[in-house]
Amino acid sequence: MDADSLTETLENAGLSPYQAAVYVALLDLRTATATEIANESDIPTPRVYDVIDALAERGYVEKYEQGTIKVRAHSPGKVLEDLENRIDQLESATAEIEDRWEQPPLEKSTASIVKQFQTVIDRARLFIEQAETRVYVSVTAEQLEMLRDPLKRAHERGVAVYILVNTESSEDRPTVDSIAGICREARYRGLPAPFVASVDRQSACFSHHPDAVNQTGVLVNDEEYTFVFHWFFMTCLWEHGTPIHSEGQDTLPIEYVDIRQLVREARPLFESEATVTVRVEGTDVSTGEPRTIAGTVEEVRSHVGDRESDTQVAGQVLMVVDTGTNRISVGGWNAVVEDVEATRIVITDIADTDEYPSLRAGTEPAE
Repeated sequence: MDADSLTETLENAGLSPYQAAVYVALLDLRTATATEIANESDIPTPRVYDVIDALAERGYVEKYEQGTIKVRAHSPGKVLEDLENRIDQLESATAEIEDRWEQPPLEKSTASIVKQFQTVIDRARLFIEQAETRVYVSVTAEQLEMLRDPLKRAHERGVAVYILVNTESSEDRPTVDSIAGICREARYRGLPAPFVASVDRQSACFSHHPDAVNQTGVLVNDEEYTFVFHWFFMTCLWEHGTPIHSEGQDTLPIEYVDIRQLVREARPLFESEATVTVRVEGTDVSTGEPRTIAGTVEEVRSHVGDRESDTQVAGQVLMVVDTGTNRISVGGWNAVVEDVEATRIVITDIADTDEYPSLRAGTEPAE
């Protein structure tokens, strides 16, 4: 490398043009006066003194008196240390640029393929931090630890969190203590499974299980695409999990984030003479605008088979709510023929019954 290239490299490493030129000149001169340095580096003599002082402060050179003031270059250890630090910074910047390039802008992409699992985890963490109503995740024990803090914060702010932990075998199932406090319900499967995160009907993250050959991931910021990943989670993963934790709830108000779970758990109430009062938050199907209604449940229609598994994964379920002035039909995610697509249903009162069942006790969520 010639002197000009070395000077340019030192400038890129953080020295000013004058500082780089003076330091390179001193490497050749070893020891010199300010005038000699100015002549060798083509730096104006009045400026060279300030440049020498600046280099001395950085530990690159030292001044001493030997009849006249002379300057010599220090051992290059300090310079090499600074250069190595700059190299580390550049390598980190390179890795960060690659990561950011792999991670598409959230608002500009509905579905994206990424190559690094860390990108999938980072995006899932972001989605969970922003969650308002519900979160469903399929994770390994290690992945659960990566998401534990955002899941706990979501649970604490009232988001309905459902966790499926996939282990190598049933003997490695997580304990109740390790799950309680971060979710509403949890299950486990003693088999490898993909990583899935479905958040607020709008966002989803997917990656193959750790032993799969193809380790690409999918990031989704679209309700229709999220619906597909959510049903993969429900039918292929959650349905086959073994319950390990459930926050039973037997005091009013009782909240649900999907209509199927409410109908399944509260079916004894609807089949009795009980008067069930609810508040429904959701979207008006005809206008797409947010809509909240309150009233008594007049009718429940469940167009599914008799088996419990059918209730979980198939068929239309709707509820008719009498608001006192109108009869409003309520459906779940992707409701088309109903009046309201519910995102949250809260049982606020139960009357005209002597028995009050304990709801959400070891049951599972479903849309």
